[in-house]
Amino acid sequence: MTQEPIFYIIIGSFMLVSLGVVTLASLRGWREWIELKRAELEALRPLAETSGPSTASRIEVADLKERVRKLEAIAAGIDL
Repeated sequence: MTQEPIFYIIIGSFMLVSLGVVTLASLRGWREWIELKRAELEALRPLAETSGPSTASRIEVADLKERVRKLEAIAAGIDL
């Protein structure tokens, strides 16, 4: 059973247009999702800037300073 070549052209065109519509819809959804995530990050940013360092971070910094002091003492040959 042979069909007219115009049938294949119509089917191919329909498939190409359908693929384009799906691609554009997906791209728009992706851009909206990225914009949503960007808005969420911007909403959290002022909280991080206004609050001071947490207690855990202060303890961690103090611990690192103590380690550096001990390493400097070892390098200088001083026994703690």
